Amino acid sequence: MFVGVLRASCVPRTTALVRNYSLTGRELADRIISADRIALSRGITLLESTKTDHHVCVQDAVSRILVQRRRRSHTSAFRIGISGPPGAGKSTLIESLGIHLCNSGVKVAVLAIDPSSTVTGGSILGDKTRMTELSRHPLAYVRPSPTRGVLGGVTASTYDAMLLCEAAGFEVVFVETVGVGQSETVVAELADMVALVVYPGGGDELQGIKKGIVEVADMIVVNKADGENASRADHTKADFESALSLLRPQSVSWKPPVLKCSAFQPATVSAVWETMAKFKDIMTETGELQRKRLRIRQMWLKKQIREELMTMLLQNNDVMARMKSVSNSVEAETMTPREAAQQVIDAFMSAVTQK
Repeated sequence: MFVGVLRASCVPRTTALVRNYSLTGRELADRIISADRIALSRGITLLESTKTDHHVCVQDAVSRILVQRRRRSHTSAFRIGISGPPGAGKSTLIESLGIHLCNSGVKVAVLAIDPSSTVTGGSILGDKTRMTELSRHPLAYVRPSPTRGVLGGVTASTYDAMLLCEAAGFEVVFVETVGVGQSETVVAELADMVALVVYPGGGDELQGIKKGIVEVADMIVVNKADGENASRADHTKADFESALSLLRPQSVSWKPPVLKCSAFQPATVSAVWETMAKFKDIMTETGELQRKRLRIRQMWLKKQIREELMTMLLQNNDVMARMKSVSNSVEAETMTPREAAQQVIDAFMSAVTQK
């Protein structure tokens, strides 16, 4: 299985560096590649920053890392998206899976996307405080990141953060989304595999969850399936199996399974991981995994273009003045939103051509 082919490389934590050190892109890349955890955290912080000089530094580092990957024929990490409704036990399951893998010698990174505080913009939940045992493991890295209002269950910097984790030598990267809903399907646009985690009795929530996230799920895990929940877990498993039978599978090589699991029963946690590893093996053999990663890179290219254009637009004083003017017209219903948007774009294009 997948665990058997991974090579463990336990690198001691770096403790001798100053916390607020300043690095060039080259230095940052070199330290991340050498598995410096402080540099990795610094790099992700720079990705999440709104300062232009921070972005320039970390993008230089990412570019250098990509060059090193090509030279060394570096193998990408197995990227697993974990989504599910609040209370389904996503964090607990990830911690159990992470400990299971780390104890087998696999380096695991967790990017836990938290809802943002409307006051500070920072993470509200702080999954690192909930995955305490995994956080202490020498082969694990847990990083909570605030969404800062970005829809889709992941942050705008999640894709690059995964690349940094891979460069630091982590072989499996879990991405835990904020919650569940139609917008959470964005996680399928960056992960090799998407696991939907639900709780016993959650079959009644199928209508509330909608079929969006179920359609992109490569497996469904009925979590907390122990004790008094055992019987309800059976019913929930049957409900989701019935729902999946009505959907067209995304792959001709893989039919999404529904598994019962309890984070406190190692055998069921192991079974979940074995299913994930089996998915990777099959999708790699058929070439579907490589094709999916190509599509993901193209999707994130378009996302970044939109984001950069919006940033440039909002930083132009003439454009912002026109936006304020047309906003008033839209509010007064003397102009449609489409017409107003076109005027803002025209102002932007005019500003660009004048340069």
